[in-house]
Amino acid sequence: MRAMVLERPAPVSQSPLHLRERPKPDPAERQIRVAIGCCGTCHTDLHTVEGELKLPKLPLIPGHQIVGIVDARGSAAFKFREGDRVGVPWLFRTDRTCRYCLTDQENLCNRGVFTGLNADGGYAEYMVVDEDFAYSLPSAFDDAHAAPLLCAGVIGYRSFRLTAARRGDRLGLYGFGASAHIVLQFARHQGCEVYVFSRGEAHRQMARDLGAAWAGDAKGDPGAKLDAAIIFAPAGALVPLALGATRKGATVALAGITMSPLPELDYELLYNERVLRSVANSTRRDVEEFLELAAEVPVRTEVTEFALKDANLALQKLKNSEINGAGVLRVSH
Repeated sequence: MRAMVLERPAPVSQSPLHLRERPKPDPAERQIRVAIGCCGTCHTDLHTVEGELKLPKLPLIPGHQIVGIVDARGSAAFKFREGDRVGVPWLFRTDRTCRYCLTDQENLCNRGVFTGLNADGGYAEYMVVDEDFAYSLPSAFDDAHAAPLLCAGVIGYRSFRLTAARRGDRLGLYGFGASAHIVLQFARHQGCEVYVFSRGEAHRQMARDLGAAWAGDAKGDPGAKLDAAIIFAPAGALVPLALGATRKGATVALAGITMSPLPELDYELLYNERVLRSVANSTRRDVEEFLELAAEVPVRTEVTEFALKDANLALQKLKNSEINGAGVLRVSH
């Protein structure tokens, strides 16, 4: 099979992914093999390829927003049939026995395995995954438009939930890429007013087109205090700005898997019971709930497609904020 393989991390400007022929993987007893149609690109892929995350294995096939067709099943895999369309997200497997797995916090599993990090992912024609960590996809979305739902959508959904934003609340989104453009849509569906903070005017205009109540840069004044905020951009300098824009008792959620150092904070920014919290991974329940919600809204994902062989270019454009919405690799037709 064809795959874009990371053999040694390096800046994406150096095109560190290489097109290689790899053996088609065989599914284990409770696994399915997925013939991949599309795979979304993500900032986590960027952090992986550039070595900002500790890499448990090399060589590695990145990618964790995978849409494809069940191609083969292990001897004890009965959840899906050959020909079913499935999605595979970031959470690849858990141990199901640690205190986190037993208390509805499997996203924090001590021995969690992640797609495109610990296990080969979707920048390839085939991949294998435990059947319990693959999901049926709403028919309303074709492959390319379904792919961003599996991480950008799911992590945005979990971040939104953890802010405890409610109908009528003002929600701030810092950074406006794949995840934020999805969150904006379902937050409005939930009755929130959405305020977008982004450096790029093209991204700000896209936010307005999707119904943002206000869009400006991170130091801009939206004219009202926020009830909650989510920071998607991996920039620690945004934390005091977001805290300063919120009311008493508000929550600011940090949605990224990595972030530049946070500056020293004046305690006044946290006082009055403001909450600053990270968001780590997602659970299977998050995926199931969000896919149902996405179809109900319905969410409209904006995508730019790239051929599999152009994965380096897709990540370069992602790093340079040159993609409106989400980038998606078209693996097969």
